[in-house]
Amino acid sequence: MSLSDYTKEFKYNLKLAFPVMAGMIGHTLVQFFDNIMVGQLGTAELAAVSLGNSFLFIAMSIGIGFSTAITPLVAEADGEGHTEKGKQAFKHGLFLCTVLGVLLFALVYFAKPLMYFMDQPEEVVAFAKPYLDLVALSMVPLIMFQALKQFADGLSETKYPMYATLLANVVNVTLNYLLIFGKFGFPQLGIVGAALGTLASRVIMLIFLWLIFQRKKKFHPFVKQLNFRIIKSNILKKIINLGFPSALQMFFEVAIFTAAIWLSGILGKNPQAANQIALNLASMTFMVATGLSVAAMVRVGNQKGLRNFKELRRIAFSVFFLAILIEVVFAIFFMVFNQQLPKIYVDLDDAKNFADNTEVIGIAAKLLIVAALFQISDGIQVVVLGALRGLQDVKIPTWICFVAYWLIGFPLSLYLGLFTEWKSTGIWVGLLAGLTASAIMLYIRFDILTKKLIASKVQVQ
Repeated sequence: MSLSDYTKEFKYNLKLAFPVMAGMIGHTLVQFFDNIMVGQLGTAELAAVSLGNSFLFIAMSIGIGFSTAITPLVAEADGEGHTEKGKQAFKHGLFLCTVLGVLLFALVYFAKPLMYFMDQPEEVVAFAKPYLDLVALSMVPLIMFQALKQFADGLSETKYPMYATLLANVVNVTLNYLLIFGKFGFPQLGIVGAALGTLASRVIMLIFLWLIFQRKKKFHPFVKQLNFRIIKSNILKKIINLGFPSALQMFFEVAIFTAAIWLSGILGKNPQAANQIALNLASMTFMVATGLSVAAMVRVGNQKGLRNFKELRRIAFSVFFLAILIEVVFAIFFMVFNQQLPKIYVDLDDAKNFADNTEVIGIAAKLLIVAALFQISDGIQVVVLGALRGLQDVKIPTWICFVAYWLIGFPLSLYLGLFTEWKSTGIWVGLLAGLTASAIMLYIRFDILTKKLIASKVQVQ
């Protein structure tokens, strides 16, 4: 095939992916604005947000991972024109995500004492505990929202979750301003105010998206007369069998970044604050790749339903190429502005914390160089993983993620970060190694699998 066979798909890929990108970036912007506003309070408070969110990210990865099972099932049903099949996937997926949201909240809430056994700065732990209580509660509406979002993505209606997320950001920023700093007569709550803003914004985006489903005709056949008293074990089992490996994949990746937060905390509050800055910036570019991953999952799922495997492979590669081009741009951006970007998060005019803030900026600038290098690896691995989920191939990719992150990436992060002079930079070099290994192995898996599918169809014909 010629290059134009792939590039001609860019426009539709972006049309499908852009609302997902915007929505996912919107989720990250909640943390971005929290970090900027909390960073004005001091490096200890910023490190506390990082520590609290590290617990949250692990739990979220499980819930969101399960929710991703809804998209390929709905996309396949949509490709087949089978409405009832799609409705059952949505209903059972929403039921599962609601139960998971409650269980994950309880898990995080009762896991708080672990912070005392993780060799973290005492000042940071004291700030993190009340923050974590409220943000953990926000997981219930967040995971429920994810079920609605994944369903909408499966129907290629990606813009509505984006609208909900944009609304949530407006609510979050407004409440942050009022509650963190105590403006216009509101109490000055510090980082607890940031947690309240996050909780309120996630409740609102859930309600908003559900109301859209009730009003838009395309969703009516799927959301009307949902009877949750009748839950079929075979459908629930299918979602769990597809969602559990996806949850593990997400868990393995999120957990290694969470481990980076904890390792940075061992180095001190300033390395931990710098890690949070670099992680927040890298997360926003990752959400662009995540949007393309959803596009790959939906389009591959549609072609799987049509059993057009040659077209499936061509479309998937068009998404891969697009992801590489975009990630190269982000890599250049991080390299050029690595010194300037961290300054957004701290107040250099604060004489009391000037030394701490200066150190944080220096460490974060070095981390952004490593983040620039792993942009391409990170983009490839998440987009290929999306394509594999569209094929409903999840078990082997789960093992690939485990090997890449925990047998290759984490040991390097641990050794280079704690036992060499590389320290924070060494932790992120381990992340780079894990992401690169994951990208290579997942691509090989997709290449082999799609070639087999094409060959098997040719033999049948």
